[in-house]
Amino acid sequence: MKSIASIGECMVEFAPDGNGAWRMGFAGDTFNTLWTLRGLLPATVRTDYVSAFGDDDFSRRQLAFFADHGIGTAESPCLKGGRPGLYAITLDGHERSFTYWRSDAVARRLADDPSLLLASLARRDLIYFSGITLAILAPPARALLMSALTEARAAGSRLAFDPNYRARLWPGIDEARIAITAALQLADIALPTHDDEKQLFGDTDPDATVRRLLGHKVPEFVVKDGGNPALLGTASGVEEISAVKPVQLVDTSGAGDAFNGAYLSARLQGQKPSAAAMAAHRVASVAIGVRGALTPFDKLAAARQP
Repeated sequence: MKSIASIGECMVEFAPDGNGAWRMGFAGDTFNTLWTLRGLLPATVRTDYVSAFGDDDFSRRQLAFFADHGIGTAESPCLKGGRPGLYAITLDGHERSFTYWRSDAVARRLADDPSLLLASLARRDLIYFSGITLAILAPPARALLMSALTEARAAGSRLAFDPNYRARLWPGIDEARIAITAALQLADIALPTHDDEKQLFGDTDPDATVRRLLGHKVPEFVVKDGGNPALLGTASGVEEISAVKPVQLVDTSGAGDAFNGAYLSARLQGQKPSAAAMAAHRVASVAIGVRGALTPFDKLAAARQP
């Protein structure tokens, strides 16, 4: 049985419902990707979200939501007095902005117990994490996470990483560059977005991002660029994978995360990288027609087919 884990912070999400009210859900970049993986993979594949959880009502509802959708939490701790972060989405047309309340989120303690973290990551076929996973951790905890990832990779797990740079989460750009570069050098699959790479590394265009990833010897990568073609890099070279025009633009929240989850699910099921990237574009084109960050499982399943 295949087994995958995604590491990071899942928050309480308040999203506009289109009728002047707010709908509560749960989301966060690495959770959104795991959600897509869960929706596209056979039920026999084990999927766990590795984080730290609280004991308040929001935390209990969050854990129940996970369980209701076939997502476990491995050995992640539930900490007394802890609570999840929260964010609200504001839409301007189909573009979104976010307001966060997360400075004391319990997920920042996900690496407090290294033994639990190692147990949660043991014997995984795939482990997914992001630049946000790194950013929410203090440097000592970040070092513990990187050590655990290194150990898991040495034991045979593949690591997938999205740099997902969010400047507000980092004390400074230099610290972000160092941490994200170290993660890229460890990753088997990288799934960056060009806009993030431009902000963080000054990449003038997606080709510049490709050159940097090749310099880091990342074995497999996809550089996303919104509605433009993605650039796929493998041992065979670099190729463009054309985007899919969406039927409807409603909310771009989580589209890149959906792309990542669709790409990784296809690769886990034996598809070649180019076919996986095309399937990922199809799923992302459907994701932006859904309000909020999570696309219903039935829509995901329908989207992956040509």
